[in-house]
Amino acid sequence: MTVQPALGFRDGVVFLLTAFLVGSALDPQDFLTWVLEVFWVAGAIVLWAVWLRRVRCTRIVFWALILHSVVLIVGGIYTYSLVPAGAWMQELLARPRNDYDRLGHFMQGLAPALLWREVFLRNAIVRGRGWLFVIVNGMCLAFAAAFELLEFAVAMILGEASWAYLGSQGDIWDAQWDMLFCVIGANAALLALGPVQDREMRGEAARSAGVTPP
Repeated sequence: MTVQPALGFRDGVVFLLTAFLVGSALDPQDFLTWVLEVFWVAGAIVLWAVWLRRVRCTRIVFWALILHSVVLIVGGIYTYSLVPAGAWMQELLARPRNDYDRLGHFMQGLAPALLWREVFLRNAIVRGRGWLFVIVNGMCLAFAAAFELLEFAVAMILGEASWAYLGSQGDIWDAQWDMLFCVIGANAALLALGPVQDREMRGEAARSAGVTPP
């Protein structure tokens, strides 16, 4: 029988995220958009409860996934084109559109890149760091493209009801910009945060071996 770990700080964070998710359902701007945006978060919370809380992961991966979840929930509450923080930046920078969705796609690259990087390193799936960089980038770009195809399918099925979910705001290059920002997020994770992740994993290994990490 698998022994369940005692409840800890991370469980408390996930509980707060769950409360935020439940509260976000009370009065979203568009309920269909809310469902389409937050079902990823709901699925992750279920996986946490039944499995992921027993899986080792670094702090940086945990917090990147929490932040990504918050970005998705906020986008679900307002729809991406109406998020107040994005509207404020739009006015401040005299932008022609609300760019909150760009943040969403940046996080779509950053958080999964750290997650996949850790999975590959912990399980010794990819040993060469050069190949690790290429493969993680490729997986993030593949997911970004798959997500754009998902949006395309939703638009074809639901028609005008899906416009708030698509959030293109009249930009004919919206899908291309979305994929670009996903790749930028992935590279930011690999180049800037990868060394931090490595230090956390080395410290974890040292503590497991009873050695004080440097």
